Amino acid sequence: MSFLIGLTGSIGMGKSTTAKLFAAEGCDVWDADAAVHRMYGIGGSAVVPLSGVFPEATRDGSVSRDVLKKIIAEDPTALPRIEAIVHPLVADDRQAFVANAISDIVVLDIPLLFEGRGSQGVDATVVVTAPAEIQRARVMSRGTMTEAQFEMILSKQLPDAEKRQRATYVVLTDTVEHAKAQVAAIVSTIRQGLSNA
Repeated sequence: MSFLIGLTGSIGMGKSTTAKLFAAEGCDVWDADAAVHRMYGIGGSAVVPLSGVFPEATRDGSVSRDVLKKIIAEDPTALPRIEAIVHPLVADDRQAFVANAISDIVVLDIPLLFEGRGSQGVDATVVVTAPAEIQRARVMSRGTMTEAQFEMILSKQLPDAEKRQRATYVVLTDTVEHAKAQVAAIVSTIRQGLSNA
């Protein structure tokens, strides 16, 4: 049985980069967002059940995230209905990944780890953080959202300070080198604990 780490962090904190650093340390990494992308793709497990509820959201055998976003914006009852379909599929995907993992440490990259109940099923949590001005600059430099959209996403996420308080480990991503050193130290500590167990 692998040691399970729940990895999380607010938007623009460097979570994707940190997940890659864990992978470079030999950890198996499962990505919740990537799992949803697979499920929405052609032949994905969410396509048929979602098309039954929101037929307008399926196109060419896949689910359009843009259409879903529009539906969610216009219909306050849509999100819970979508989540009721997608969340169990994501949980199944995660369980299958963990069951087939070969590394001694499995990292579960879950954006809303604390907001959902994901932190209950892991052995440790890692929160990725950065100063607010770095976070904002990273998000804005992507050119994919407005300040208002960024603020709206932030408002739905648990405040960074609260996430850090709940975390077993915190990784500060001010530079990649610093983040890499912290990840290496976390993995080393966990592996030491596993070998002593």
